[in-house]
Amino acid sequence: MNVNIDTSILEEMVTNKSENLKKLSEEKPVLLVFLRHFGCIFCKEALSDLAEKREQFENRGIQLVFVHMSENDVAEDYFNKYNLEGVSHVSDPLAHFYKSFKLTKGSFTQLYGLQTWIRGYAAKKEGHTLEMAKHLGDSTQMPGLFLLQNGEIPEQFIHKQASNRPDYDKFLKYNVEVQ
Repeated sequence: MNVNIDTSILEEMVTNKSENLKKLSEEKPVLLVFLRHFGCIFCKEALSDLAEKREQFENRGIQLVFVHMSENDVAEDYFNKYNLEGVSHVSDPLAHFYKSFKLTKGSFTQLYGLQTWIRGYAAKKEGHTLEMAKHLGDSTQMPGLFLLQNGEIPEQFIHKQASNRPDYDKFLKYNVEVQ
């Protein structure tokens, strides 16, 4: 189910490279990834997954952009650690853009339920670890994915559980019209 988002917010969103997201989405499709916090085991898993797919996305003309709640230097450290050097990102420490994209705080079950524990154990076996520190972002924030094209949002994936692992290929397969 898609939630209705006022796309005028895209004009306010500017990356670390001074890219306006509305203009960027008019040039090429953008995969906009809202992270929970850099200490989140599932966000680390997502960074790892997206690093593996980055070249494939770029070859298809898709721009990867992250939104996070940390300072840019903290974000750069994590992006570099996960082989996402030079990636575009938007710092949103007050979660203004998260709210605009209808990403809410997670309930106890969404954040700590049985499904999350099971998936957390699997992610830990892949080598991802949990870190808790305020400067890494809000640990109660839920993540999401949005496809931006021509200043519009034709597709979105709002996590129902913090532990949801999107199928990025399926998300983009039928929805990207490369110009």
